[in-house]
Amino acid sequence: MDCACLWAICAFDITRLIAHTHALHNTMLNFTLSTLGVRLAVLFLAGAMFARGADQPQWGHAWTRNMVSAETNLPARFDPKTGLNIKWTAELGTETHSTPVVAGGRVYIGTNNGQARDPKHQGDRGVLMCFDEQTGQLLWQLVVPKREEDPYHDWPKTGLSSPVTVDGGRVYVVSNRGEVMCLDPAGLSNGNDGPYRDEGRHMTRPGEAPLEPGPLDADVLWLFDLTSGAGIWSHDAAHSSILVHGDHLYLNSGTGVDNTHKRIRTPDAPNLVVLDKHTGRYLAREREGIAPNTFHCTWSAPSMAQVNGQPLIFLAAGNGILYAFEPLPQRLPSAEAAGPFTLKKVWQFDFDPAAPKENVHRYNQNRREGPSNFYGMPVFHDGRVYLAGGGDLFWGKNQAWLKCIDAAKRGDVTSSAELWSYRLEKHVLSTPAIRNGLLFVADCGRKMHCLDLRTGQPHWTHEIKGEVWASPLFADGKVYLGTREGEFYVFAAAKEKELLHSMNLGDKISATVTAANGALYVATMSRLYSVVN
Repeated sequence: MDCACLWAICAFDITRLIAHTHALHNTMLNFTLSTLGVRLAVLFLAGAMFARGADQPQWGHAWTRNMVSAETNLPARFDPKTGLNIKWTAELGTETHSTPVVAGGRVYIGTNNGQARDPKHQGDRGVLMCFDEQTGQLLWQLVVPKREEDPYHDWPKTGLSSPVTVDGGRVYVVSNRGEVMCLDPAGLSNGNDGPYRDEGRHMTRPGEAPLEPGPLDADVLWLFDLTSGAGIWSHDAAHSSILVHGDHLYLNSGTGVDNTHKRIRTPDAPNLVVLDKHTGRYLAREREGIAPNTFHCTWSAPSMAQVNGQPLIFLAAGNGILYAFEPLPQRLPSAEAAGPFTLKKVWQFDFDPAAPKENVHRYNQNRREGPSNFYGMPVFHDGRVYLAGGGDLFWGKNQAWLKCIDAAKRGDVTSSAELWSYRLEKHVLSTPAIRNGLLFVADCGRKMHCLDLRTGQPHWTHEIKGEVWASPLFADGKVYLGTREGEFYVFAAAKEKELLHSMNLGDKISATVTAANGALYVATMSRLYSVVN
C-alpha cells in the first residue's frame, strides 16, 4: 500500500465521522475523535516508513533494468580519508567486478580471495560476501575454487563477478565456475537446509580433501552447472544478473570462444536459459543458432517488460543481435523426457547490420572493422528498448552506439524499429540510466553523455578520467559514476551540465553504485563503502 492509498483511507474516515457527528453522543464523539487521532498518527508513521526507501534486490530497476533509484536524501559528496558521510567500510578482495545488492538487511557483493577473510580458504578463489546492512560486519561468504582446466574458463584473480538477485527469501547467483546457485540468506549460521549438502567438497579443488563448513560459510540449497547441464563454454569470467519471473529464472549463459578467441567449441550452446527457481531444473532455452557467431562471449543479462499487454524477455546476444522472446507459461507440462523447451522468438533487431555475419572471428584484434557485441543490458522504457553496444572492448573494433528501438513490432525489425542512433566515443560497457526525459550513459572513450530521450540528441558530454566499466546510477536528482582510474563523479541530473563533485578513491572501480534504504553503496576493487547523509 502506498502513501496515496493511506491518505485515501484517512479522508474516508474523516468524511464518515463528519456525517455522523450530530447523531453521536459527546462521549462517543470524543472517543471517536481520539481513535481517529491514533489512526492519523499511525498513518503519518506509515507514510514515513514508506518514504524511507527500499531494498535493491537485483542489478537495475526491476525487470526493465533501468539504472535508476527512487531513494532521496543521498549525499553529493563523501570522503573516506576524513570519514565525511561514511557510515561504514568493509574490506573486499583485490578485484571486485560485481555490483552490490541490498535486501533483507544484508549487502551482497562478489569479489576474489585476495584478502582472505577466513584462514581455511587460501589461494585464488571466487568469493561472494554477505555483510550486515547496518554495521558492515561480514555475516558469511560463498567461496568457490577456480576452474583449472584452462585459465580462459575462469580468468585468474577475477573472482566472482556476477551480482546476486534476491527473491522470495532466496539468493540466486552465477559462480565463477559457471554454476547457477540458490543460497540461504542466513548462510550456515542456522544449519544446513539442503537439499544440497556437499558444501565442504564444493569449496575445495578437485582431488583435495573436503573442508569442514562453518557458520561463516554459505548454505547452498541447489546448484545447476551450466557447463555440464546446458553445454556452454565459459569464457574469462562467468557474468550474469539473474532475472526472476514468477517461478522461473532467466539468465544469459556466459558461453563464448575458447582460448584462441577464434573458435566456438560448443556451437549448439544456448545464449539464454531458463531454470526453475525452486529446484534448479533446466526448463527452456533459445534455439536461434546464436553461438557460432558469438564474437567473444554472452555478457549481457536479460531484461523484461510488458509490451501492449504481452510480457517479453529481451536478450542482447553475443552475435550482436537484440532478441525479444515470449516468457514461459508458469504452468508447464513435464519437460524431463523431451528436454528443455524452446523459447518462442517475437522479434529480432540487428544492432550493427553493416557488420560481417560470417567467419566473424577472422576480425579478432581488428580495431577498424568487425562484428558488434554487448556488455550492458537492454533497458525498457515507455514502449522502447535502449541499448548500448559495438565493437568488443578487448578484441574488436572501436565503434560503439546507443540505439532506441521500438519494442512493439514483430519479426525481423532491423529496418523498421530503429527510432534513433547515437554514436558513442569508443567501446561501451554501460547500461543506460533513464529519468525525466533524459538518458545518461558513459563509455570507454572517457566520456559521459546526457541525451534527450525522445530524439537521442546530446544535451551535454563531459570528459572523464579513465575507462568506464560500470553504469551510471540516477538517484535523488544526481548521477553517480566511477571509472577504472578510481575517479568518482557526481553530476546533477539535468539538461544543463553541472559537476557537483569529483574525487579519486585510490582504486579502480568496475561496480555500479547502488542506492538502498537511504544509503549509497560504492565498491572499488578492494573496499565497499556505505555512504549516508
